[in-house]
Amino acid sequence: MKTIIISKELSEAAEILKHGGLVGVPTETVYGLAGNGLDENAVHQIYEVKGRPEVKPLALMVPDAGEMEKYCEDVPESARALAARFWPGPLSIVLKAKCDLVPAIVRAGGDTVSLRCPDHALTLEALRLAGIPFAAPSANPSGQPSPKTAQEVYAYFDGVIDAVIDGGECGLGRESTILDMSKTPYRVLRQGALPQEEIEAALIESLRVIGLTGPSGAGKTTALDALREQGALVLDCDAVYHELLHSDTALPDAIGEAFPGTVKDGALDRKALGAIVFSDAEKLETLNGLTHRFILREIERRLRAFAMEGGRLAALDAVELVSSGLAERCDLTIGVLADEQTRVQRIMARDGISREAALLRVKAQKPDSYYRKHCDRVIENNGDPEHFANILKQLLEEADNG
Repeated sequence: MKTIIISKELSEAAEILKHGGLVGVPTETVYGLAGNGLDENAVHQIYEVKGRPEVKPLALMVPDAGEMEKYCEDVPESARALAARFWPGPLSIVLKAKCDLVPAIVRAGGDTVSLRCPDHALTLEALRLAGIPFAAPSANPSGQPSPKTAQEVYAYFDGVIDAVIDGGECGLGRESTILDMSKTPYRVLRQGALPQEEIEAALIESLRVIGLTGPSGAGKTTALDALREQGALVLDCDAVYHELLHSDTALPDAIGEAFPGTVKDGALDRKALGAIVFSDAEKLETLNGLTHRFILREIERRLRAFAMEGGRLAALDAVELVSSGLAERCDLTIGVLADEQTRVQRIMARDGISREAALLRVKAQKPDSYYRKHCDRVIENNGDPEHFANILKQLLEEADNG
């Protein structure tokens, strides 16, 4: 067999691949050894030429994200989001395979397949011309360094494979990152050219996040319950704050330093702190600024974990949603308001404090006009919880359709 070098006539490479031959192909990471991913004989040749055990599955190269539905089933929205963000690029996504279409030899007998869309114009064009996916591990004998040039592939396989497409030197020189999205939590199987942190960040960005805010006693719990019923991860920033008081010694230490006498033996004296900040707007602002950085870090951690679990909807409940910067992360912000008397009664019942103390809290918070100005939508919650939940549901449906 004579191995030819192809630089421009990609139709020749496509014909070779369609008829069961093997071709070295360039990508942005390393060169791959490509064969028809739907042809068992061609795939068997790949294993034989590389000296690769057939118990190790192969990835399929595809020209775009539209091929996901063709070769895979139960494709999660998160996978589509990552493909939109990183394809073409150095990310291989493992999904449930359509086993009647993807040969068992590609899957190594399993029920999943890894898809990859290479970021190289020549290989993408070859994929389009051939009209088939390429089974394409790195173009090196097993145990040898992965090649970054066509000449290195030629040196490995001259006379053994049909052709090599010369696409120049690969820019990254490192294999793609493999992410298993066939089950949750999603898991990086091989750390390659794309850092896991970038994958997680993209998944978080693809989450739909609803921000709920409003003054204390407005009754946001009903709204949170409605979102929870829709499968949302509900994060009450006030609850996160109180959890951090018991799990993160850095937070009470910082509060104790800023407000002497409010932390004793590592425990926060809430009444002592309340007496200081709820009667002084400047000190309340200082407290909020101090706690925001701890809360934001913890919210980020939880959203990241939720995204890796395949989550698609999250709700953030925060009185200081706007000033803390959380509103910038939300796709929709909703201000929940109630009249002063209703709020006072709710705070008294919730916290077991006097009317005077509850009224002091109400007076210390931002006016309704603040929420009307800064939120995308505002809804009133003065009465029946069921009526309020229906209003919220209608608002979310309008946002989805809008």
